[in-house]
Amino acid sequence: MLKTHDLSLRYGKRILFEDVTTKFSPGNCYGVIGANGSGKSTLLKVLSGEIEPSSGNVSVSPGKRIAVLKQNQYEFDEFVVRETVLMGHKRLFKIMVEKDAIYAKSDFSNEDGMKVSDLEDEFAELNGWEAESDVSTLLSGLGIANELHEKKMAELSGNEKVKVLLAQALFGNPDIMLLDEPTNHLDIQSIDWLEEFLINFKNTVIVVSHDRHFLNNVCTHIADIDYGKVAVYTGNYDFWLESSQLALQQARDSNKKTEAKRKELETFVARFSANASKSKQATSRKKTLEKMVIEEIKPSSRKMPFIRFTPERPIGNNVLTIKNISKKVDGEVALNDLTLTIHNDDKIAFVGTHNMATTALFEILMDEDKADSGDYAWGSTVIRSFLPKDNSEYFNDNVTLIDWLRQYSKEKDDQFIRGFLGRMLFSGEESLKMADILSGGEKVRIMQAKMMLSGANVLLLDEPTNHLDLEAITSLNNGLIEFKGVVMFVSHDHQFIQTIANRIIEITPYGVIDKKMSFDEYMGSPAIKKLREEMYEKMCKQGDTIPI
Repeated sequence: MLKTHDLSLRYGKRILFEDVTTKFSPGNCYGVIGANGSGKSTLLKVLSGEIEPSSGNVSVSPGKRIAVLKQNQYEFDEFVVRETVLMGHKRLFKIMVEKDAIYAKSDFSNEDGMKVSDLEDEFAELNGWEAESDVSTLLSGLGIANELHEKKMAELSGNEKVKVLLAQALFGNPDIMLLDEPTNHLDIQSIDWLEEFLINFKNTVIVVSHDRHFLNNVCTHIADIDYGKVAVYTGNYDFWLESSQLALQQARDSNKKTEAKRKELETFVARFSANASKSKQATSRKKTLEKMVIEEIKPSSRKMPFIRFTPERPIGNNVLTIKNISKKVDGEVALNDLTLTIHNDDKIAFVGTHNMATTALFEILMDEDKADSGDYAWGSTVIRSFLPKDNSEYFNDNVTLIDWLRQYSKEKDDQFIRGFLGRMLFSGEESLKMADILSGGEKVRIMQAKMMLSGANVLLLDEPTNHLDLEAITSLNNGLIEFKGVVMFVSHDHQFIQTIANRIIEITPYGVIDKKMSFDEYMGSPAIKKLREEMYEKMCKQGDTIPI
């Protein structure tokens, strides 16, 4: 068990959290949530011992092992992939190294024999004989091909390194796992595999994530950092969100008769309790929500931006035709003879692991790059707006947010611009921030404001949830659901894709799969899986060896 007692962390006058006393019990998965800058990642570092608290303490039950998801992709560049994963269990790896060193001796003494005998006993106790196969299972489950297992980490791509570091944290059945954004850079298939792993994991997990679908599937509890405190609630993210919103509504009506609101909240808790045991998450082995005290649920202090995209004009039947577009990026084929027709009712999610292809396509369609061959044509009624993955070129000027946004607005009045900024949580002094010093999340929000002012009826978004907190993701999600126009987007957020897209396009190195269906239907379709395999086999017969 992991406990905190009167834990506080301050940086000067700034208090991240204060007098936090809580416990994280075996068998539970705790999702840590909070606004950007609230201290989610910092809390995990305090729990792991990487950062000393200002006061209070963290205690771990004797003999319990903590595993942490490493964030430095280059830390293990000199090591082989397989060894890097084994290092997740420090004691086991040390035993393996010591054993090998003793067995390699040419003058093997009696003392060496006794030492290695003790090591072998401990090796067996730590399930060392299964270690190599466990490593292979973890790496394969996360999509790391077998031929990479004996390569050095330096030879892997950034996304592959992230997966290996995740396998390192999962390896060896740790008693407590601390995972900071484990789904970052993972494809949908790897996220699904990780969800299943954590659902079946019997020890303690504490995870920071902005992926709502992931939090809902794996979490049995939510640890909310708010008001400078860490409050732990039973249930997954959706339960916390809805109950918090109901509590906020109740607080706003505090001068009126509150019994009706209380009944509404109690009804919600009871309904969730009844359904929880049937959900994918392993809630049947947890405390029931029926024991929850209603007064313990507090309204969140966090605010959601107001995101609504309003087209300046309706879009006609002729939206976009793409014919035989091909493109290489840094010598690698991104697009190969791509042909698509986009219709006026399409909300398209581009999925799969070949993300470079969609980024290249969007940049071509927005005239920011040129295709090597092929062409495309937009309809005459189309008004486009684009949210790129890398928005840095938009923020080179040292101007206030008011002046930055004004250049993209037909209405130039200060009051109008300030009002629009306020909708995106840049109110008061925040609207006078300089554009070139914004955080990643702030840049994405102001880019969304630019898109709202454009009056576009076609939106192209390249990983639009990057850098956003859960509130901003939810607001953007709702805004795109309500949008009366065409959406083309890339995302690894399952809930985001499922609730927005009505058409799924997967651009692979060996062909394109294009289906008019929901994301859940697409992911669960045996026919899609068979089609993907047939496309791959056909490509291999032609002499290509690109791995599926």
